[in-house]
This record gives sequence, C-alpha cells and structure tokens, in this order.
Amino acid sequence: MPGYDYKLLERPRRRVLCPLCGKPMREPVRVSTCGHRFCDTCLQEFLSEGVFKCPEDQLPLDYAKIYPDPELEAQVLSLAIRCIHSEEGCRWSGLIRHLQAHLGTCGFNVIPCPNRCSTKLSRRDLPQHLQHGCPKRRVQCEFCAGDFTGEAFEGHQGTCPQESVYCENKCGARMMRRLLSQHTLTECPKRTQPCTYCAKEFVFDTIQNHQYQCPRYPVPCPNQCGTPNIAREDVPTHLKESCSTAMLLCPFKEAGCKHRCPKLAMGRHLEESTKAHLGMVCALVSRQRQEILELRRDVEELSVSSDGTLIWKISDYARKLQDAKTRSNYEFFSPPFYTHKYGYKLQVSAFLNGNGSGENSHLSVYIRVLPGEYDNLLEWPFSYRVTFSLLDQSDPSLSKPQHITETFHPDPNWKNFQKPGASRGSLDESTLGFGYPKFISHEDIKKRNYVRDNAIFIKASVEIPQKILS
Repeated sequence: MPGYDYKLLERPRRRVLCPLCGKPMREPVRVSTCGHRFCDTCLQEFLSEGVFKCPEDQLPLDYAKIYPDPELEAQVLSLAIRCIHSEEGCRWSGLIRHLQAHLGTCGFNVIPCPNRCSTKLSRRDLPQHLQHGCPKRRVQCEFCAGDFTGEAFEGHQGTCPQESVYCENKCGARMMRRLLSQHTLTECPKRTQPCTYCAKEFVFDTIQNHQYQCPRYPVPCPNQCGTPNIAREDVPTHLKESCSTAMLLCPFKEAGCKHRCPKLAMGRHLEESTKAHLGMVCALVSRQRQEILELRRDVEELSVSSDGTLIWKISDYARKLQDAKTRSNYEFFSPPFYTHKYGYKLQVSAFLNGNGSGENSHLSVYIRVLPGEYDNLLEWPFSYRVTFSLLDQSDPSLSKPQHITETFHPDPNWKNFQKPGASRGSLDESTLGFGYPKFISHEDIKKRNYVRDNAIFIKASVEIPQKILS
C-alpha cells in the first residue's frame, strides 16, 4: 500500500514523506547505496516496471542493498493525526500507531453485525440494529410467547393467533385472532349475508328491513285470486296478464273507450262494442292525420332559410332539361325562404326550357310571394329589390367567375306582390311569379361552367333596409 493518507495535525517534515506517493511512508525502506527512502510498496511497484534505478538520483539499484528503516518508521508512527471518521463526527486525535486501537472502540467505525446477518454499520448504530433491525436477532412474541428470529418475527406479526384484535366489520367486538373467523361467519351483527330471495348481499342487522322491499320476496295476490308466492316485482305482470279477478281497462282506451271490467268479462265487452270501437278508432286516425299535417308544416317552417338569400342547386340538370322539352311549361320550384327573421316568405321557380318568349331557347326564372307566418305584421305590397344570379362554377384560382345577374324593383301594382291569400300555395301554377323569361339562352349557358357536374346553382337575394332588420 502507498503511504498513510491521514489528516495530520501538523505539517510533517520532508524526510518522512515518500518521494513517489508524497505521503508519510508506510513500512519505509532505505537504499543503502544512496540513502534515499521510500514506502516499501511504492518502491516495489516502481521496480516492477523493469527500471532498476533509484527514483531520486537514477543510480543503479541492487535488491540486496535495500533494507527496512525502523528508525524512520518509528518517526512516522509518532505523527499526530485525526480519526479517519473525523468528518462524520469523531473528535479523537492521536498518534498513527494508536489508530487501530482507537478504531476498535470508535463509534463511527463500520463493523459487521456480530449475528452474521451480512449487515455492516457504524459501531454506535449497532445496539439499535441488534434490538430492532437485525433479521437474526432473537425476539419473543408478547402474545403467544413464541421465540423467533427477527426475520421470522416480521412474518409472525399481524398473524399471531393469540393477538387481541378488533372485528374487521367494525362491530366493536375484540377477541383473539384465532376466534375472529368464527365470529365473522356466525356471530358478527355487521357480517354480510345474501338475501334468500334475490341473492344480493346485505349487512346482517339490516336484512330484515330489506325483506319489506325485496323485489323477489314472495307475496300473495292483492286481489286474492288464490295464486300463492308471487315475487313482489312480478305482481304488476300477474295482475295484468294472469290474475283472473284483476280489473282491466278496455284495449281501445287510447281510442277513447273508458270501460273497465274483470279480465273474464273483457271478451264479452269487446264482442258487444265492436261497432263503437271502430268509430272511436276512425276518429283517432282522423285526429292523428291532422296532427301529422300540422307537425309537417312546423318542420318545413323550421327548415326555411331566413337571411334573405337562397342558393338553389338544381341537380341532374340534363335529365330535367330533357323532361322540360317534352312537357310544355314544365316549372321547377325552389325551397321557400324568408327575407329576414319574421319577414316575407318567397319562392323561386325555373323553366329549364324557357317560358313565354323564352320557350325552347332560354332558361326562365321567376319569384313569387307565398303566404307566410308573419304576413299580418308586414307592410304590403312587397317592395324590396330582388337580384337573380346564375352562378359561374369556374375555379376562382384559374379564372374570375362571371355570374349572370339581373335585378329588379317589384311593381307595387303587380298582384303577385300584394298580400297573398291563405289559399295560395307554393305549387299554384295558375299564379306565375315575376321574373325573366329570357334569363340566359341555352347557347350562353354552355360557354362557361354554369353547368358543372350536371348541376346549376341559382341565387336569389333580397335587399332589406337595416332599420327593418334591427
């Protein structure tokens, strides 16, 4: 080993320091030919590299000329040092020769457990370890007086049959652990027990109350028909389907029949009241048909646009144009729309093969006023500017779209812009709207992408003054 690596109380003289390791020499040896001194281990390591020269003056060395230096060793062992555990708190200081004797009693020195448990710890922590932590210590159980090693005692703790414990169900009882299992199964008032009828588990002292509500608890028929042991939850089904004395409502109660009689008498009532029941069902069907019509109108109103703009897609254009050519004045109608919230209800129509002066050569478009929900709140006649557009479907990134647009102000004397009567419907072909019989020719409609993917888009918009919208 190299020299002593201890904390010295005073700076040592140079003559006691090994030239190779720079520390106080351990087992110093002296080269007799030159007088230089080294740690025995340091010099052996130096020479083991094959260099047989003095590390200090490079003169040749002879193993026979190297001797121990007991005088210098005595000086080194007389150097004053601190304990090697001084940083951990030991305050001992003394000579190097006394260090080993001190470590035999130093509380900070690490030693193996005398019980051979493989633990190494400081001497001052040994009593605590031997008493509480050593797995090979001997421990006696305070409940059963059994003798265990520390390791075995850890497994014994919490399982000792003689230990006094409280019932796990928190009933308040306390007993030895060996009696706990029997108590939990047969004696504890807080133990769980399945209901005999529904198999659900309940605390033992509440199961009696449960039986007053248990859906599978057997009860007699409330009509005293003689059927025994009916599960409580099956009583309504029994009364409805099986009980011979149950009072039943007529199957035609939804149609209006209020007859009520025992189940056995219901067949006779149905035979005697066939004609009356048929009349009730017919009246019910009539009422339901009227309700369906009203609901359908409500749904249509909810789906109507109310921002003054309609964009109407006419798909399958080629087929519909061909149909229009074979049927004179064949008119297509758009979905209705409102000019604004609580406003006028309008509808656009189109003759794909033209109408009037545009027949067989143009697309004709018209607009008409329909009866709306809020007509009584509006000013008449309808007088706001209307704009029609046939939308160019060309890609805006390739060319600027060129929509076909026409705008007009309604003539207040035109009958179509007067307040409509309640009888004027959206498919009233006798009342032609106002518009353009020659909106765009069949030739011009082919010049750009007005028809794309076999569909066209017609836009209608109404300009409403802001004061009305607000």
